[in-house]
Amino acid sequence: MEFDVSTLDSSNSNYPAALRLRKIQATFPRISIIGNPEILKRQRLGLFCSVKCPGDLILMTYDLVRALRDAGVPVISGFHTPIEKDCLDLLLRGSQPIVICPARDIRNMRLGKDLKTGIWEGRLLILSPFEGTGRRPTAQIAERRNQFVGALAAAAFLAYADPGGKTEAFAKDFMEVGKPIYTFQSQYNKSILDIGAKPVDTKLLARWADSWKK
Repeated sequence: MEFDVSTLDSSNSNYPAALRLRKIQATFPRISIIGNPEILKRQRLGLFCSVKCPGDLILMTYDLVRALRDAGVPVISGFHTPIEKDCLDLLLRGSQPIVICPARDIRNMRLGKDLKTGIWEGRLLILSPFEGTGRRPTAQIAERRNQFVGALAAAAFLAYADPGGKTEAFAKDFMEVGKPIYTFQSQYNKSILDIGAKPVDTKLLARWADSWKK
């Protein structure tokens, strides 16, 4: 089962409206796409986590992602860090839309069975603004990818941001443009709560996730 890679620019009606702001469009003038572009018309929740994550937050994140899956919330992420990859596995067991943004050129990208099935079912979309990059992303490309995901997300859930790290810096930039970031009320997330992240009540995960269903 092979899938074509399409290229979109601002002249194409499927080019995401969220990228049409002048500064953002200049940064990402063309994107490559595999899958159903109709997913781009849905409101999407970004999913982020630093490479290392405290154990308590890992289990809470899995519970939250199951709630998002069961509520049918469209999720967008690079799904690159270990926790993000685990979250993708959980989301693929559902039926909600998923947008994957690898930090690499997606032409000649190898797709596993679950990804192929999701594309075939029309609920999975793979996007990339990169051309001619290698299979292993550099830190700079990964940072640009997070900016790309952030531009396409209406809001974001951040499981954990290493204090002083790039994920925390991303969170600041994301909130500065008026988009909300949600995270767990935890001592581990004090730094991003202090800069304006909104706490998610773990007892109300299902209700919170359902509020995101559009």
